[in-house]
Amino acid sequence: MIKERKKLIAGNWKMNGSLGSAASLAVALGEGLDHDPALLTRCDFAVFPPFVHLLVVSQQLPAGVALGAQDCAVTGDGAYTGDISVNMLVDAGCSYVILGHSERRQYHGETDGQIAAKATLCYEKKLTAIICVGETEVQRAEGRQEQVVGEQLARALPSTAKAANTVIAYEPVWAIGTGKTASPEDVKAMHSFIRQRLKEQLAEGGNMRILYGGSVKPDNAEILMSIENVDGALVGGASLKADQFLAIANGVK
Repeated sequence: MIKERKKLIAGNWKMNGSLGSAASLAVALGEGLDHDPALLTRCDFAVFPPFVHLLVVSQQLPAGVALGAQDCAVTGDGAYTGDISVNMLVDAGCSYVILGHSERRQYHGETDGQIAAKATLCYEKKLTAIICVGETEVQRAEGRQEQVVGEQLARALPSTAKAANTVIAYEPVWAIGTGKTASPEDVKAMHSFIRQRLKEQLAEGGNMRILYGGSVKPDNAEILMSIENVDGALVGGASLKADQFLAIANGVK
C-alpha cells in the first residue's frame, strides 16, 4: 500500500446534471473545503463531469480539486463524429481520464485493447488514466473474480503504465449504483490480489494507487478507506452532493 501519498477521492458525475447544477456543485465543493481545509492535507480530489460541463466546472472548481473526463477517444483528432480527443480534454483543463468503466464496457462494448490504446494516448498528453476493473455478480458467484480482474489488468494496462500516470479502480459491477457494497473482507482480498498482480506486471506496481468503487457512502467510507491497499475511492452517486462527497473524504483518518 502507498504509505506517503494522500488518498485520492474521485467523483464520477456520470450523465447527470445541468450546466447550472454542475457549476453550483463545484462552488459547493469549494465552500466545503474552505470550512474544512484539513481535508486537503489528507486527500487529493478529482471530479469527472459530463463533457459538456467541463468548462463551466473548471471555471468554478476550487484549488486542490483536479478536473477529469469520463472517457476519451481511442484515436487522435479527426473525422470521428461524437468522439472527444485527449487534445480537447487537455484544452478543457483535464488532468485525469476514467477508462474502462463497466458502463462503457457493457453499453458501448469497449474492450481491454481499446482501453490500453486510450491509456497510451493519455500518457502522451500527460493525463493520468484511472483504469477500471471488476467482475459481475455471476462471475463472482462462479468464483471467477480473480481470473476476470487478472485478465483485465493484463490486457488493459500498457507496459508504459507507471504510478505517476495510472490509477486502478476496482469496481465490482454488482455494487455500482445498487446500494450493495463488497464486504471489507472481499475488498481486502481483491485489492491484495490486484496489488500482487501489479507488482508482477509493472516495475512500479507496488506504488500504484488502487481505488475502491461501488456504492461508497459516508457511512461506509471510514471502514473502506482503512483497508490495506485501498488508496482512495471512485465515488458515483454520492459525489453529486458536495456534503456527501466531502464526508467520504472525512472517512480518511
